[in-house]
Amino acid sequence: MKRNVNTKLRSADAQTKRFGLGMLSPTVVILLIMTAYPLFFTLVYSFTDYNLLRSLKKGSHFIALQNYTKLLSDPYFQQSILNTVKFTILAVIFEMFIGLVMALFVNSLKRGQKTMRTLLLLPYLLPTVTVALSWRMMLSPNYGIVNQVLQALHLPVYNWFSDIHTAFGMLVLIDVWQSAPFVFLLLYAALQSVPQSQYEAARIDGANRFKILFYVTLPNIKNSLALCALLRTIDSFRLFDKVNLLTGGGPANSTSTITQYLYNYGIKSLDFGFGSAGAIVMTGLVLLLSSVYIKRAIS
Repeated sequence: MKRNVNTKLRSADAQTKRFGLGMLSPTVVILLIMTAYPLFFTLVYSFTDYNLLRSLKKGSHFIALQNYTKLLSDPYFQQSILNTVKFTILAVIFEMFIGLVMALFVNSLKRGQKTMRTLLLLPYLLPTVTVALSWRMMLSPNYGIVNQVLQALHLPVYNWFSDIHTAFGMLVLIDVWQSAPFVFLLLYAALQSVPQSQYEAARIDGANRFKILFYVTLPNIKNSLALCALLRTIDSFRLFDKVNLLTGGGPANSTSTITQYLYNYGIKSLDFGFGSAGAIVMTGLVLLLSSVYIKRAIS
């Protein structure tokens, strides 16, 4: 009797495992096709001189680490790395701070939270192309409303995207304006899970708003803060569309990012071997930046 029961249990477990594998297999196959396959061939191409036009006639050849040596020794690429890291640090800091302030403000409202939440999310819901073109019109040196206001106030005007002193700052400003609502949304959701009993206990003990913020609110949402910082770091590090539309990497390479560099010197020139090497380097840098959170998530 016991043997029959054990046999049935083992059979049920095996069927459950097979069912689970059957349900997971389509997702695994799609991920392998869409992620692992391109990544593998990008890695392979990075060790070749593959050029779309030239390789159609003569084929490609294995050149070992020449693409990586050429890439890492290029001063324009080095400047692109510095620009990308500087942009990522500034954008993430401002977005986290502004998003947190917005979340705390909306969470403290007694009325109109839904309306304010919707209004604050509008910049994030807009397409990036729309955002970039709208800001380009507003900051136009000829007919932009910003320069017209500055002229009316008898203040100096600028060619915002062509001046080496202002172009980088404008990109940071535009990205913060569009992406801070994303941080606000995640942190606002995290604030909803903070136990009200902790706030009541802190108030009974006589804690003021700042002590409540630093000893109650922030410790409860620290995981959400870390997740927001990780997501925004990865997204900021991949910045391309705003740079390509507004500055093209100029002036004087002051706004060039890694993705813009790869587009100019890899994709546009059809030198896919060189571009693949840059993509692998960029992937390594992103993994390095996010390694702390990944280790924490695994453990």
